[in-house]
Amino acid sequence: MAEIKALIFDVDGTLADTERDGHRVAFNRAFKDAGLDWDWDVELYGKLLSVTGGKERIKYYLDEFNQAFTKPDAFDEFVAGLHAQKTEHYKQMMKEGLIPLRPGVEFLIREARDAGIPMSIATTTTMDNVTSLLESSLGAESIAWFDQIGAGDIVPKKKPAPDIFVWVLEQMGLKGDEVIGFEDSGHGVTSAADAGITRIVVTTNDYTENQNFDRATVVLPAMQGPDVKTPVTLAFLNSL
Repeated sequence: MAEIKALIFDVDGTLADTERDGHRVAFNRAFKDAGLDWDWDVELYGKLLSVTGGKERIKYYLDEFNQAFTKPDAFDEFVAGLHAQKTEHYKQMMKEGLIPLRPGVEFLIREARDAGIPMSIATTTTMDNVTSLLESSLGAESIAWFDQIGAGDIVPKKKPAPDIFVWVLEQMGLKGDEVIGFEDSGHGVTSAADAGITRIVVTTNDYTENQNFDRATVVLPAMQGPDVKTPVTLAFLNSL
């Protein structure tokens, strides 16, 4: 197996448990701001997570769960506006420290930084959401710890398409067998694997624990070793 030359992290659900108590809440606040009576409860949001990307998720909701809603003429602009307002709410929640990093994440990031192992991010969430999470949890300087941040609409197709991982690998000048990818969902694993990443660490959460991870290298309940007592370390990753 090739030497590990970089770590590539997903964000939502992987670095932090952002979906249920972060993005979902922010969406509902944006809907209220817009005078909409939409309410995405925990169960419904779990279904909506089958689609990646916030704007795409709103459209999926209307197509499948709220067909009675009359779409405005400038529909794409309407959706983009809702999503932008949602992002503002999410950023404010981050500033208030309401969404911490998952157990073991900070340890691994700091260990990799101290060891000089390059790190990057490959996510479907917006750049604003990424930087808000990093700033609130690790400090403003932490953004510079990541070699590349592939986020949002930087590529045309979102996960499960491999585009975002392919983009990050190209920007880093690395091959798939030279990195370890970190994901929390089946879509994320498909994206990373189809990009040629051969070592994929999955940290599940309540929404993803029953998804298909056949193409992952190891599946853990958090960024902690198999004994669930110690954080994932570079030594553990090198053993994969």
